[in-house]
Amino acid sequence: MTESSSDNLSNLLHETRTFPPSGEFAAQANVTEADFAQAEQDRLGFWDTQARRLKWRTPWTETLEWAPPFAKWFVGGTLNVAENCLDRHVEAGLGDRVAINWVGEPEDDTRTITYAQLLDEVKRAANALTSLGVQAGDRVAIYLPMLPETVVAMLACARLGAAHSVIFGGFSAQAIHDRVTDADARVVITSDGGYRRGAPSGLKVNVDEAIAKGGTAIEHVVVVKRTNQDVEWDDTRDVWWHDIVGGASNEHQAQAFDAEQPLYILYTSGTTGKPKGILHTSGGYLTQVSYTHWAAFDLKAETDVYWCAADVGWVTGHSYIVYGPLSNASTIVMYEGTPDTPHRGRWWEIVQEYGVTILYAAPTAIRTFMKWGEDIPNGYDLSSLRVLGSVGEPINPEAWIWYRRVIGADRTPVVDTWWQTETGAIMISPMPGVAAAKPGSALRTIPGISAEVVDNDGTPVGNGEGGLLVLTEPWPAMLRGIWGDPDRYQETYWSRFQEQGYYFAGDGAKKDEDGDLWLLGRVDDVMNISGHRISTTEVESALVSHPLVAEAAVVGASDPTTGQGIVAFVILRGENVEGADTVAALRNHVAKEIGPIAKPRQIMIVQELPKTRSGKIMRRLLRDVAENREMGDVTTLTDDSVMNLIAAKMPTAASED
Repeated sequence: MTESSSDNLSNLLHETRTFPPSGEFAAQANVTEADFAQAEQDRLGFWDTQARRLKWRTPWTETLEWAPPFAKWFVGGTLNVAENCLDRHVEAGLGDRVAINWVGEPEDDTRTITYAQLLDEVKRAANALTSLGVQAGDRVAIYLPMLPETVVAMLACARLGAAHSVIFGGFSAQAIHDRVTDADARVVITSDGGYRRGAPSGLKVNVDEAIAKGGTAIEHVVVVKRTNQDVEWDDTRDVWWHDIVGGASNEHQAQAFDAEQPLYILYTSGTTGKPKGILHTSGGYLTQVSYTHWAAFDLKAETDVYWCAADVGWVTGHSYIVYGPLSNASTIVMYEGTPDTPHRGRWWEIVQEYGVTILYAAPTAIRTFMKWGEDIPNGYDLSSLRVLGSVGEPINPEAWIWYRRVIGADRTPVVDTWWQTETGAIMISPMPGVAAAKPGSALRTIPGISAEVVDNDGTPVGNGEGGLLVLTEPWPAMLRGIWGDPDRYQETYWSRFQEQGYYFAGDGAKKDEDGDLWLLGRVDDVMNISGHRISTTEVESALVSHPLVAEAAVVGASDPTTGQGIVAFVILRGENVEGADTVAALRNHVAKEIGPIAKPRQIMIVQELPKTRSGKIMRRLLRDVAENREMGDVTTLTDDSVMNLIAAKMPTAASED
């Protein structure tokens, strides 16, 4: 951003509804105001306390060693991450507790795996990987669907001290090649294929193509049999999972590793340049994901059934399907398929069948369910649910209200969590037994985390103002760098406010009149309208608050008069139809909710929005359409035909005066 420091984000959209926890919920809550007070008084002492929730082989001698921007947490301490997720629970007599309720996309395809069974399989997999030459410090790539074997592979790597690099199962051969080459991985674990919307799709074929491009260090490809489809086979390189793991011993002693032992590399890709390999290590990361999973969801491991509906290929899956829940001896649900396969009630059928008590999902999914109508979830018994969570992007107030009212029977707390691949764990979130929740607000940092909203000069803004979200103190789960590129790490995350020593998250935020935090999405998605800096998130929230609208995406397009004009792409609910009256009503609604300055120049009614397979809306492509530019790369979209349909409509979409 090049604007002066006085040109902060306009804080125009106001939300006055609040939802305090019930007395009954607050009385049994894991976290109270006392935890915030303790962390405020002694931040490092607070994290010492949380680290002791884990099993350490050697105690640490120093909580934090900070040489900005490089951190080491729990210096001198040793532990084994897999032991903390499995062995210690079995040793404590919890071997018969269900670890994973796995639900395949085909309806009759399920598995129930106890902690003792999961430990057995992880030991076998660790021995299998050892037989392939994998040692501590090596990297192993994992390119699998949402299978129990994916969790087993991750934990086997952690057990050996080898860093895993999970590659989302929807990525192409080129994406695989880029990632295994950068990480210098020696082994890839994949499957013959996976199921998506009822049909098998190939995965090993993409790995074969990636290796054929040359330049990789891959020596072995381990293949899980999932779909039984035919695959090409190289006897010198390829081996079946069921042969090598099934034939391995289930005796394996977990070794202790330094707290800073690399645990995983997870690649994030921007619009340009090669993917960034975000490096997370062991002790600090596990401390924070374990604590935040227990705290933010008010986890009662003895009775809760927890379902994070993300993919293991993303950081949410790493932190809140695998490491956080299993370190807490949770019972989890893991679902392979999509929300509408074989029918649109699939999620709610799973909640009903398994008695899910905690559900953690993305706003994109919630808005999709809104579009389908509440009659679908109303057909299922969702009374087991007691906490709902939101992750991945800011949740607009109306989706928040719908989530609580329809899915949570107007009684469950909703925790809107903010964090990133880079932060590793939840950073900002309501604590469900403490906070009077506000629809659409993440409220405040969790205990032990320090954040601020600042202007372009790094000066904190006042209540009722917006700006840039920064983290002002190091945190245990923070990234330790970009794999193999410390200069890029410093430039990307620390150069903007180098003088102050702030980590710049890349997101905009505002403080409301109470000082509570509202996330406004990427700073790249801020529009400058007649000198007012307005977040796309606020305009989208205003649009979705109209009863006709199911989902909306907003971009700024060049405008000779105002600098930028607001262009909105809107999906209507149910059977509502487009027309001039609808467009006029929506434009006037935004003006009423926010102010005339935010009235969209143009509104396009569309059937679908361009989304990646993780559910993120690709506003970059919508900007291309709005500005009549050549369309950028669409390979990461779930359905690239969506953009052709939107572009075809553009010339006929009329703006209103």
